[in-house]
Amino acid sequence: MRTLLSLSMTGLAVTPALAGELAVTVEIPKLEVAEYHRPYVAAWIETPDQQFVANLTVRYDVKMRDNEGTKWLKDMRQWWRRSGRDLTMPVDGVSAPTLPVGENRLSWDGAKAPLNGLKPGSYALVVEAAREVGGRELIRVPFDWNGKPVKAEAKGETELGRIAVEVKG
Repeated sequence: MRTLLSLSMTGLAVTPALAGELAVTVEIPKLEVAEYHRPYVAAWIETPDQQFVANLTVRYDVKMRDNEGTKWLKDMRQWWRRSGRDLTMPVDGVSAPTLPVGENRLSWDGAKAPLNGLKPGSYALVVEAAREVGGRELIRVPFDWNGKPVKAEAKGETELGRIAVEVKG
């Protein structure tokens, strides 16, 4: 008996992405405090006039029983007002465990959500951190999304360290 296997690649249309990758570095500084808890961190994209565009990641204690880690998400006040209160956590591809102390490198493929629908233009990466028995901090890093390589960064003062954005063409 002979089996003939034929594969057809017709019908697989791929739309080229504007940019190859968005890489973000989020530094969580080591704090010398009596009671330390890893911060909750949200990162999103907004327009220069601070209109919400897309969530990139929301880092919180995802292992707490009965999804209780979501209880403190509203402490990231700006993210909560712009997007968080409309979400049901966990969100596939967005929510993840908290980040450890040190530099954490995150990346998103420009051909996939949430970047595949991003039109060329000027934007800001916004990173907000809030920590139990600690403070809150928000950093904006402007960048251009136009198919050309871009690097930009900013530095926090308390809950966040260096925040770097790199668009790879």
